[in-house]
Amino acid sequence: MKIQELFSLKGKTAIVTGGGRGLGQQIAVAYAEAGANIVVCSRNLDACQQFSDALKAHGVRSIAFKCDVSNPDDIQHVVDDTVKEFGSIDILVNNSGTSWGAPALEMPVDKWDKVMDINLKAVFLFSQAVGKIMVEQRSGKIINIASIAGMGGQDPFIMDAIGYAVSKGAVITLTKDLAVKLAPHNVHVNAIAPGFFPTKMAKAILDYSGEKILERTPAGRFGSDNDMKGPALFLASAASDYVFGHVLVVDGGTTAAIQ
Repeated sequence: MKIQELFSLKGKTAIVTGGGRGLGQQIAVAYAEAGANIVVCSRNLDACQQFSDALKAHGVRSIAFKCDVSNPDDIQHVVDDTVKEFGSIDILVNNSGTSWGAPALEMPVDKWDKVMDINLKAVFLFSQAVGKIMVEQRSGKIINIASIAGMGGQDPFIMDAIGYAVSKGAVITLTKDLAVKLAPHNVHVNAIAPGFFPTKMAKAILDYSGEKILERTPAGRFGSDNDMKGPALFLASAASDYVFGHVLVVDGGTTAAIQ
């Protein structure tokens, strides 16, 4: 297989949760540029619909759904209608996420539950629903968006959001365990752990501690509008067909520099 074929997604169908903005948008564009049909979903249907319409300029088909990713019924609706429309689901990107900043000993339990519902339970539920389709197909790629915050304790002067860090650490373990369970069925489960990108969700942290973060980032910059596209395409394409349970860190060298 030539290199262009290894990275082609022509004829594939991808679901990107939280695809209407931020990293989800960047990933969806990469997949559309590689030839995939794109399904985007989130609670903000208008944003998803506008973005879905824009994706069609790449010559691919795209549809948008309103979806609360912590609701099993909403998830099943997206899965069922995607299969009806496209016949298969080849790629799932669990990108939807949220956070809540508070000192660890003052974290409100309802906010903890909200973060866990969106960042962890939703990843499991969507993977479970789509995984059944992929097992039946004997093929599929599930990519979970984790975070370097889930790889260890966080300096509270940079990120004081224990629920977010714990949820992303759990996503990393979920990725590895599900990868072992689904590998015999030719279903690949991997994760990407981004560093700091100037997304809407990261704005508060970057406004508060952006200079400190850059001091700890060997590359000397935040992630750009293109830095997620290559890693996400690799894990979605045939180029990663022997990669299972891997966490691909995309952080400008931040974790490499931690002693």
